Amino acid sequence: MSDNTSDSAGANPANEHQPAAAGAPGQPAKAAAVWEREVLEKLVFATLSEQRAQRRWGIFFKALTLLVIMFGLAAYFDFSLSGTDAEALGRHTALIEIDGAIEAEGSGAAAVVIPALNKAFSDSGSVAVVLHINSPGGSPVQAGMIVDEMNRLRKGYPGKPLYVVVDEICASGGYYIAAAADRIYVNQASIVGSIGVLMDGFGFTGIMDKVGVERRLLTAGENKGFMDPFSPQSDKHKQHAQAMLNEIHQQFIHVVRAGRGKRLKETPEMFSGLFWSGAKAVDMGLADAFGSVDSVARDIVHAEDIIDYTQHEGLPERVLKKFGAAMGAGAFKSAYQAAKPRLQ
Repeated sequence: MSDNTSDSAGANPANEHQPAAAGAPGQPAKAAAVWEREVLEKLVFATLSEQRAQRRWGIFFKALTLLVIMFGLAAYFDFSLSGTDAEALGRHTALIEIDGAIEAEGSGAAAVVIPALNKAFSDSGSVAVVLHINSPGGSPVQAGMIVDEMNRLRKGYPGKPLYVVVDEICASGGYYIAAAADRIYVNQASIVGSIGVLMDGFGFTGIMDKVGVERRLLTAGENKGFMDPFSPQSDKHKQHAQAMLNEIHQQFIHVVRAGRGKRLKETPEMFSGLFWSGAKAVDMGLADAFGSVDSVARDIVHAEDIIDYTQHEGLPERVLKKFGAAMGAGAFKSAYQAAKPRLQ
């Protein structure tokens, strides 16, 4: 009995080592499972990070789109809101700014100035309208359309005067517009005048001959290549261009004479294209007196509250124009700009 007991007891130590021996082959499988779990966790976290990044970019682009829409709406309703402010203030002086060249785009464009004039004149709270001009000139077409509307509105609102206040310069096309106002106010050092028309450009025929470049121009119509910078200028084309400039010049002179009337002290040089200081312009009758926007509103109109009716470009328009310029639209346009008559 004791031997059997001792044998059983002696066998136990051997049995205790058997599970350890049996478990040794399972450890690589356990390590593989841990590695798979870690890889799976990394994949899950990477997927989550990518989804978060996509959500962040999505939120960014949605916010950007919303901002563009908000800026667009603000630009669209800005002009109407200024009218609401004018009505709230009551009696006031209406201001319209023309700053820069008189062209189809910008603050001197007829499409910008004419709606502002209509709104300023039609507002019951505006006592007078002041055009604040700082322009070297530009397109006779744009200036002519503005002048026609100014004359129409002056007849439609005879009790509401239209004044021009000159800033640094009011020359050529700028003065074309100013001459249609009731009165013109300048600074003593302002530049005023330049009543003339020009058409300029370049001719490259001599350079082309020297470098051996041949101009191949096909036209249907013998005068279709008129003012082509790469073709010789004929006497016929030169005479035609000069006659056209003379005609536009006479239109300019007529607008000045009609607007200024007996106040003009005409001299042979007045319509020669020269320009003068504001002080000299007053002496010549090209301007009436010295004044600024504030002094005219205070001392002439007697309505010191000034409301700006100028249609200002919003951020979306400026961004789109810059984008268009970057795409080369401006370069193509400028290549053919020189052949146009300009009051400048």
